[in-house]
Amino acid sequence: MASDVAFLFLGETLLIPHLFPVLEALAAAEPTWRIDAWVATSMHEALIGGWLGADTRVRIRRAPGFRDLGAWDAGRNPPLPAKLPVLARLAPRLLRTRVVVTAEQTSLWIPAMLPTRARFVNILHGAGSMMNRDDRRRKAAALTIVASIRERQALAAHGVDPASVAVTGYIKAGFRQRTHVALDFAEPRATVLYAPHWQRHRSSWWEWGEAAVRTVLATNRYNLIFAPHQRLVEKAPEVRGFAASLAGRGDVHVDLDSFAMVDGSYTAAADLYLGDTSSQVVEFLMRPRPCVFLDPRGVVWRGDPSYDMWTAGEVVSDLAALPDALEGAAARHPAFVAAQRTFAADSLGNTDGTAPRRAAEAISRVSTDG
Repeated sequence: MASDVAFLFLGETLLIPHLFPVLEALAAAEPTWRIDAWVATSMHEALIGGWLGADTRVRIRRAPGFRDLGAWDAGRNPPLPAKLPVLARLAPRLLRTRVVVTAEQTSLWIPAMLPTRARFVNILHGAGSMMNRDDRRRKAAALTIVASIRERQALAAHGVDPASVAVTGYIKAGFRQRTHVALDFAEPRATVLYAPHWQRHRSSWWEWGEAAVRTVLATNRYNLIFAPHQRLVEKAPEVRGFAASLAGRGDVHVDLDSFAMVDGSYTAAADLYLGDTSSQVVEFLMRPRPCVFLDPRGVVWRGDPSYDMWTAGEVVSDLAALPDALEGAAARHPAFVAAQRTFAADSLGNTDGTAPRRAAEAISRVSTDG
């Protein structure tokens, strides 16, 4: 039997908090609909199945190429089957579905390349000013769901019909399954979160990462959460060895694998954000707090919308200035609060947790179009 709506959980765990709240909201709003959750691995299956419990409104289905990972930590990012072969085999089933909801772009190759009556809905999972908006696949979605008016305007500037874009607020703010992480630091100190980006041209890791961590710890004033973008280890495998060298310290919490890296746990727990261009800073700024940004390449960033987040804190272009920037961040914070509020509101829109309901309503509407 064909389903009314299919949700595609075929990618990294970082996509789940942007997608699952909408599935929950839609199941509640449309109790008679047949909803399928297609999963790529046994980790996805166990995690999502555990949250759904005995809820029979959603059927979990194994995608072609499904990987049974055996004993695998809940929420740890899994090795995924190759996406394009999965989609090629899954496409005939999705084309018989009324609406297909995805939080990544690869699945949009189906409506971009194949004639279909299925309505594809793309939930933009990034936040902030460095998002890629000009990929032609974005135009293939019948509906794109974004957090803010600024994102709709940015997509329109890249040729996406604004009438096909729904502004809902930040869906991840309505994710209810956040991990409760025990940060067992030896001493009660202000906590710094260092979260470098995974792409080399956007990241502080390759030039300054290890030195930045050691600089923070050498001040003997802070506890540190080192939780980079989960794909950093993929691009810089030496991160694991460096992380291992921090083991046993009472002033460091290292996380390279768990679901807490992507569910908002650490951005909620930290007192000060240290990073570069990662979208995690936008989530951090849902509650304004001090920020320090690392600029190892001397970017000419003022006036460049890709670096709008750098208006939210001090930008350090000389690593020797980092200790002073950290020490003075709290005192200087009032000067940045207005910029932080503006940037967070422009990037995330509404963050009161009601965005999943509005996204579900938009999906209900698009299901009757055409």
